[in-house]
Amino acid sequence: MVRASRLMAVIKREYVERVRTKWFIFTTVFGPVFFLAISVLPALLTVRSVQQASGPDIRILDATGSELGVRVARAMRERAENNTLQKVVSGSTPIVIIDPQIVRLASTALAAAESTATIDVMRGVTQGYLVLDSATVATAKARYAGKNASSLGAMSQIEGALRSALLTQRLEGAGITGLRADSLARVKADLSTERITSKGRGGSGLVSAIFGFLIAFLLYMMIILYGQNILRGVLEEKTTRVAEVVVSSISPETLLAGKVIGVGAVGLTQQLVWLGFAVAISAYGLGMAASMGITTITMPQVSAFQLVCLVLYFLLGYTFYASLFAAVGAMCNSQEEAAQAAQPVMLLLVASIILVQPILAQPTGTMATVMSLLPFSSPIIMPLVMSGTQVPAWQIGTSLAGLLLACFGAIWVSARIYRVGLLMTGKRMSIANVLLVIKLGRRY
Repeated sequence: MVRASRLMAVIKREYVERVRTKWFIFTTVFGPVFFLAISVLPALLTVRSVQQASGPDIRILDATGSELGVRVARAMRERAENNTLQKVVSGSTPIVIIDPQIVRLASTALAAAESTATIDVMRGVTQGYLVLDSATVATAKARYAGKNASSLGAMSQIEGALRSALLTQRLEGAGITGLRADSLARVKADLSTERITSKGRGGSGLVSAIFGFLIAFLLYMMIILYGQNILRGVLEEKTTRVAEVVVSSISPETLLAGKVIGVGAVGLTQQLVWLGFAVAISAYGLGMAASMGITTITMPQVSAFQLVCLVLYFLLGYTFYASLFAAVGAMCNSQEEAAQAAQPVMLLLVASIILVQPILAQPTGTMATVMSLLPFSSPIIMPLVMSGTQVPAWQIGTSLAGLLLACFGAIWVSARIYRVGLLMTGKRMSIANVLLVIKLGRRY
């Protein structure tokens, strides 16, 4: 009972001390606002800049003797009007070409027109110029030169507009003319994806993938943030000699457990608050969309079992890494030493987040299965895999069991290092010291 009361006292101190700080209150309240702002503001600013743009952005030098230049310009305008916001939201370079200027000329005058256009680009009169020569219709080859030639988004727009215009031109050459040719050239495929699990349909595949990525990234940030918090707290108590006073009335193992649990409770509190924000914002957004007649928005279907697994993976993953960070803090005597000693632990986390994209591309592959079972990566990878596919119960159980055993092992090792390293000042523990401490335990 005495040990339990002392453990609760440490947990309460660690929890209350952190939730009362201005930084915790600020990040908890304004964290969702910040993430929402960095997601929405770029789109709004880009749309505003596109709407305010005026004048010819590029020049089309049309020496084909046909309507190809006009068709290319029309296709560019349509793409700019219809796809700007979609491009921004998807993360690619936004379309900014608004009003191309068409210059019709003979093939003999093309060289002189290119020279003039090059000078205008250098002076900033125009962004660049597209050359459509007499062979463009037959060969589908064109040339572009300009300041924005390295812009993937702009080049993609020009290439797509040229492809659409050439298709229309060739359809007319085959006898399909007028509006019929234009409508055939503008056909676009719109593929929607939907997951099917053992329980039936599971919502949009794309939305599930995005949701899984956000969950993985959030878990990564929370584990690394509060794990580093543990490291700094242990190092501060050691360097200020506060630990020497504390361990005179409480065992180092109890102090370590209290720190890990207390700081973990802070992280869980912040996650629950953010989850409440997310639910409220989603409900408000869906209500606004419904009032505007938009009913095609699909949200990821998250079951109670998945939420429980998410919390378990966060708590166990945090415990595993926090124990390692606490051991690192007890081994070192300065922030510089701690930063170097913590690199192997950080690499384990970074390796997990680096593999998010290939695992999203193939959530049922061998890499996803293996990484979801390894204790150092399962807290991040398994929730990601669960959002993209139906994971067998044995795989989830094996993953959680392995992570739980790894937590016990990390706590056991860290407690031995923590007990000795906390009172060692003046020099950093060597690898030989660490191995000896782990082997001998209290006999060291």
